[in-house]
Amino acid sequence: MTTRPRPHLPMRPAWLCRNCAAPWPCGPAQLDLIVEFYGHSIALAFYLASSMQEAVDDMYALGGRPDPAVLHTRFLGWLSLARRSRRADPD
Repeated sequence: MTTRPRPHLPMRPAWLCRNCAAPWPCGPAQLDLIVEFYGHSIALAFYLASSMQEAVDDMYALGGRPDPAVLHTRFLGWLSLARRSRRADPD
């Protein structure tokens, strides 16, 4: 019997991956999101921007002071790399 791989989902309010404990979206979560939202990059950007806002709200609620630049890189900064790699495909 085979077991299904555990999904890389966020654990709130810490916004760490439930599977690998890396800051979410971790690398595997990014790949999963690219597949899930394939052909809908604007929807993916909106989803991640909304998730980033929720993370900011959670961090403030926990008494933290989130760094907007760090969060932008973490939640949205990798999107342009994902689009570039898809555009580079010669099909």
